[in-house]
Amino acid sequence: MAIYLTKEKQAEIFKEYGGIETNTGSTEGQIALFTYRIQQLSEHLKTNRKDHSCRRSLLALVGKRKQLLSYLAKKDLQKYRELIEKLGLRK
Repeated sequence: MAIYLTKEKQAEIFKEYGGIETNTGSTEGQIALFTYRIQQLSEHLKTNRKDHSCRRSLLALVGKRKQLLSYLAKKDLQKYRELIEKLGLRK
């Protein structure tokens, strides 16, 4: 993990979205974690435009998040709608 993501921050994200902080396998928690990492990488790329490995990592995370979101939408539509509203993903 990168330096911007401490164990405390990760536990906080999983506690807020996954129920308890040790529930790291929850779909909602993973989507929230990916969203946080995507935001951090986007901020990094605003100042470091030529960091292509970071850009590739960002695109990979976006793809993973998209897969998890489609899985959650098929599994439980109500949780999906609550999560995208809470994270502010759709405008």
